[in-house]
Amino acid sequence: MADLLGTVPSAEKETENKDKKEKRPWDDIPRSGEIGKTPDLAETLSFYDINAVRREQRERDNSDPSLARFMCAELTRGYFLEHNEAKYTERRERVYTCMRIPRELEKLMIFGFFLCLDAFLYVFTLLPLRVLLALLHLLTLPCCSLGGSRLLQPAQVCDILKGFIMVLCYSMMHYVDYSMMYHLIRGQSVIKLYIIYNMLEVADRLFSSFGQDILDALYWTATEPKERKRDSIGVIPHFLMAVFYVFLHAILIMVQASTLNVAFNSHNKSLLTIMMSNNFVEIKGSVFKKFEKNNLFQMSNSDIKERFTSYVLLLIVCLRNMEQFSWSPDHLWVLLPDVFMVIASEIAVDVIKHAFITKFNEITADVYSEYRASLAFDLVSCRQKNACTDYSDSVARRMGFIPLPLAVLLIRVVMSSVNVQGALSYSCVFLFYMGMVTLKVLNSIVLLGKSCVYVKRANMEDKLFEKPPTAVPGMTPSRTSKTSRCTAPSGDLSGDPWSERSPSTPSCTSIPPSSSVTTQPTPTVIPTPQAETVAPPATSPTTTPTRPSTSPEPDSDTLTPSPPATPEQKEGDGTEGTELKHRTPKKDLLDVDRFTICGNRID
Repeated sequence: MADLLGTVPSAEKETENKDKKEKRPWDDIPRSGEIGKTPDLAETLSFYDINAVRREQRERDNSDPSLARFMCAELTRGYFLEHNEAKYTERRERVYTCMRIPRELEKLMIFGFFLCLDAFLYVFTLLPLRVLLALLHLLTLPCCSLGGSRLLQPAQVCDILKGFIMVLCYSMMHYVDYSMMYHLIRGQSVIKLYIIYNMLEVADRLFSSFGQDILDALYWTATEPKERKRDSIGVIPHFLMAVFYVFLHAILIMVQASTLNVAFNSHNKSLLTIMMSNNFVEIKGSVFKKFEKNNLFQMSNSDIKERFTSYVLLLIVCLRNMEQFSWSPDHLWVLLPDVFMVIASEIAVDVIKHAFITKFNEITADVYSEYRASLAFDLVSCRQKNACTDYSDSVARRMGFIPLPLAVLLIRVVMSSVNVQGALSYSCVFLFYMGMVTLKVLNSIVLLGKSCVYVKRANMEDKLFEKPPTAVPGMTPSRTSKTSRCTAPSGDLSGDPWSERSPSTPSCTSIPPSSSVTTQPTPTVIPTPQAETVAPPATSPTTTPTRPSTSPEPDSDTLTPSPPATPEQKEGDGTEGTELKHRTPKKDLLDVDRFTICGNRID
């Protein structure tokens, strides 16, 4: 039995050795590590597929580099775009957006142009009539019983101030010689004129930014309720400052017009070409910056203002040139090609700039319809009975367009270019004035109708009839007497998915007098998780209450409620809590004007 048991294992070993010694046909094939590691080849009944092995060997034999094989592979290589469908669909939508930008942008530009034209014609047509009515009312006060404490309404006071500013600035402009300024500028070299023109553009923006603040300060100082009559003396320095500003701004625009006139009359047109190329430099300075929708709204308003100002400057240049050539129609045809070239360059630069800004920042073309609705909302809200401001002032704040300096300069140029003598000339002037009044009225009617359509299309008409809150939360009264403040109700902008706050409907509310400057009225807090966690007690007179939430539905940017902090955390986060309380919310589209923050940046 032992012999049998000993011989059985030896027989098995011999059979195994025989199997190992048997040479299989694929053992000689040098296989790579990948083939040995990964079972990529097909298996049938525990054996490798001999056809797959031979195919692999054939491919390895043909792997020798060959120019013909490389060219064949390059010519027959294929790929499938549908494997990245989302990427190419997005690229196609960008192309469609760039193609829609010119049409949508020009719709906004045309609407904004007529808004500026309406505010500009108001200075020539309705403002003189309103000033005469206000002066007539002031002169007839002794014959009428005084029913109220005010001698004039605030709007009448502002109209009289505007009229006096224009009369004084027009009389001061008579001492400025336009011809001497023209020849002084013409004697400079081309490069100097190019630098001067760039400096004038920057100065015009700075003057417009600070000028509207000066005029607003004058209007508020003249119309705010006063306890004593001696407080009215403060109107005089504000009035002198406003006159000085309008005079300087009018001279600045006159220098701009003179420089453009020199460019038109140069022999080789080199200066005009350089000034037109300056517009394309603007593309470099704005296209490669990050823009949000509010920033783009500011830039759009600025472009509207610049385009309208360019049209007025071209009108002044044409008037001055036609006067020098005795109003010859032949010279007008000489000027028209240069005028169209300047206008075409302005339009081309705006289209290219906005197309690439929207492309790089992934902004859709529908945003321009929202901008148009916001401008229309300003027009409709200023026509209401509870409006806080005149429409021309609203356009000035929104676009940075101040019509007073431009109107003074245009009157000065027209009066020096046209000689009015005799009854027939005065009759023509009267007919021209009536034509401007008719144009102003028709323009206002059409704009108001279009604005109502845009506001209704954007679902913003409900915001026009919202009642203002009884008190302005988070605002300290500046005087102990009862003062009138302009507030804006809050809510969500319907139909405006990217706005973060509600549109501000201008309305005037009265703030009750306060016994202490540091004490503020405690607003009614809606029980939301945010209000419960951060609202301080109202018993402390020196503690500033937090700004409550005015809408029951929290915005997307509202902080999520956090668990109550421990006393140690409250003590350590005291400064951060104060910072959060006084942090201003993001600007709404309806609260953004041309000069909200310097540099067209909004936090």
